[in-house]
Amino acid sequence: MNANSILLQKKYSRVIECFARQQSISLNAALDFFYRSEVYQLMRDGVSDMHCMSDAYLAEEIEMEYKEKQVPIGEL
Repeated sequence: MNANSILLQKKYSRVIECFARQQSISLNAALDFFYRSEVYQLMRDGVSDMHCMSDAYLAEEIEMEYKEKQVPIGEL
């Protein structure tokens, strides 16, 4: 299923804000990581209706991916 592109962009921004808040990182760092994440790719491609999940759930998924990759903040 494909979501409306405008609604999807708004969803991305809410998830990015939530992720940045959870990790205490800048919005720019969160944005950069988000667009390189597997979660973004799944949402963008409409896989498993990821875009229908709650913002908090998606932010937690990104957080797990972030911790797996252990990306130092300065390298984002």
